[in-house]
Amino acid sequence: MGKMAVVYWSGTGNTEAMAQKVAEGARAAGAQVDIFEANGFHAASLKDYSALAFGCPAMGDEVLEESVFQPMWEEVRGKLGGKKIGLFGSYGWGCGEWMQSWEKDADEYGANVVDTVIANDYPDDEAGASCESLGKTLAS
Repeated sequence: MGKMAVVYWSGTGNTEAMAQKVAEGARAAGAQVDIFEANGFHAASLKDYSALAFGCPAMGDEVLEESVFQPMWEEVRGKLGGKKIGLFGSYGWGCGEWMQSWEKDADEYGANVVDTVIANDYPDDEAGASCESLGKTLAS
C-alpha cells in the first residue's frame, strides 16, 4: 500500500474537518497519510505519493480559493497522471458547480479522479462518512 497526501485549504474549518475525515478513512485502510495545508505542498512532493486527496471550498462565484489553493493546483495538476486522486470541499451557496468544474479540469490534465465529496457548510455525519470512504478508496 502506498503513501497518501491530503492537501487542503480551509477558511472556516469546514474543509479542514473534511480533510481529517479523509485521512482517518485512509489510515483505517492501512495507508500512511501526510496532511498538508495547500501553501506547504508543491509539485516536487508528488513523487512521494501514490494517491492524493485535494480539498478546497467553493469561493466567490463557485471557484477554487484563488490566492493559495489555485496556484498550488495549477502547479501540480499537470503532473498527476497515473496517480489516484480525490477531490473534496464545502460550500455555503450554489449547487456544487465548482466541484464539477474542478473535476473536469483534473480530467483534462489526465488525473485519475476516483471520487468527489461536497458538504454544505460543516460536514454532517453523511458527508463525514463520505470523506472517510474517499480516504479508504484512495488507500486501496
